[in-house]
Amino acid sequence: MPTTTAPATPPCPALTYAFEIRAELSPSLHIGHGDGEVTEFTPITGGSVDGPLLRGKVLAGGGDWSSTRGDICQLDARYLLQADDGAVIDIVNRGYYHPDPESPDQYDDGIQVTQAGHYYRTSPVFRTDAPAHRWLAETVFVGLARPDGEDTVVIRMYALR
Repeated sequence: MPTTTAPATPPCPALTYAFEIRAELSPSLHIGHGDGEVTEFTPITGGSVDGPLLRGKVLAGGGDWSSTRGDICQLDARYLLQADDGAVIDIVNRGYYHPDPESPDQYDDGIQVTQAGHYYRTSPVFRTDAPAHRWLAETVFVGLARPDGEDTVVIRMYALR
């Protein structure tokens, strides 16, 4: 009698650390509020990009539009990165921030990437026609974010493989 074996379990998707964005911020501007919702704009004034797959800077002029309803803050940021080779990369980075008492501090290779008590995740999309950086526009990313002081947000970007 032939033996049958269960099919091998396909591997789970993996996240590969790509780079970290340190976005410098100006104070938020209040836009308005509706029924239980507050809308604000936070200007992005500069910053840095550093990691094994991309290095460069955050260009001034972008910003983050946020809508907060209760404890849930929906983020919609758009800004530009400039790679060390001069290529300009557009990023639209959407996500959520809210208190979550069950979220622990998380570390990647000894570096803190999230803050305990806070769910702060993003889903960035990149655009560029620079051949050396086209892979950014062809890859799905997940960002783990955390504040770093009053005027900086750090977003550690992972490529979904």
